[in-house]
Amino acid sequence: MINSTRLTALHETCGQSPWLDTLSRAYLLDGTLERWLQQGIRGVTSNPSIFQKAIAGSSLYDHELLQSYTHHRDVHVAYWDLVCSDIANAADMFRGLYESSAGQDGYVSVEVSPDLAYDTDATVTAARTLWERLNRPNVMIKVPATQAGIDAVRQIVANGINVNVTLIFSLDTYAQVLDAYLGGLEELAATNPTAVSTVASVASFFVSRVDTEIDQRLTDIGSHEALAMRGRSAIAQARLAYAHFQDSMLSTRWADLQSRHGATPQRPLWASTSTKNPQYPDTLYVDQLIGPLSVNTLPEPTARAFDDHGVLRQTIDVGLEEARKEWDSLQRLGVDTQDVARLLEKQGVDAFRKSFDDLLSELRDKVAQLT
Repeated sequence: MINSTRLTALHETCGQSPWLDTLSRAYLLDGTLERWLQQGIRGVTSNPSIFQKAIAGSSLYDHELLQSYTHHRDVHVAYWDLVCSDIANAADMFRGLYESSAGQDGYVSVEVSPDLAYDTDATVTAARTLWERLNRPNVMIKVPATQAGIDAVRQIVANGINVNVTLIFSLDTYAQVLDAYLGGLEELAATNPTAVSTVASVASFFVSRVDTEIDQRLTDIGSHEALAMRGRSAIAQARLAYAHFQDSMLSTRWADLQSRHGATPQRPLWASTSTKNPQYPDTLYVDQLIGPLSVNTLPEPTARAFDDHGVLRQTIDVGLEEARKEWDSLQRLGVDTQDVARLLEKQGVDAFRKSFDDLLSELRDKVAQLT
């Protein structure tokens, strides 16, 4: 691991919190996660795909898997036993940062089952169950930004639960997510006003996947103007999202929640920040999206690359009018950005479902081998 200070400086000089987009028992046991924490990482995110890779390829989970299955005779229950063990241990590791940052950072995110992505009530129930089971103030429950998920976010926040809203691919969806967060805080303020200041949230806006899909459509269009737009759309949209976030912080609605109840902003989080196109700089989606009161969740290679040669300066609000023009030009060129968002949301949910189902199948095979 590279010993530099860029990850620390990203927060100290630019106000952005770098989180690590991976988690495994090996990293908890061999000191890797602790070293990332010491190097400037300020939180951890996980998802079903991350746990599929972590658990399926390791023998470190075998003993607990066998214990859980022997007791419950249910691989699904065993999955959550393994996941919650890792989340709890990671949260304990980051608890000191959570406390020293007054609850700004030190969070570890765990996602509800992807099978619940289109079921509001089941998502709320699952979020409550995970929150109560983990019983740590620096855990965030991840919920996908499907329409059912957004409806669930309002209820989850109203119950005083930290939430990471994931799989956001459009400005319209982001506006609904932010509204759901504020609405949830308002409901909480009406029933338990002292709890409002304890709730934290991030809105995970996916970046590189947007460019991957839009770049392909621009390539298919093939005009000089279309080709020149490749690699620019995702950053343009993220900058517009951040401008919307800033506007929301100026609203009387937010001012009331903050002044009367000490509410914490729902920070925009840039996710999917690894560069999919090898022709693009490996730190593109970090360097170009730096700004205060934001988070960037980094896969390990991207974290290493930024720590080695990332650029430390505020860029999220650079060229905002140009970003607006570029984003608006996509529709004129023939790119349906709403269709892009719908497609990517479905692909994201489907990918997490496949990872979840594949891991359950692999756990059944492991149990058969161990018994």
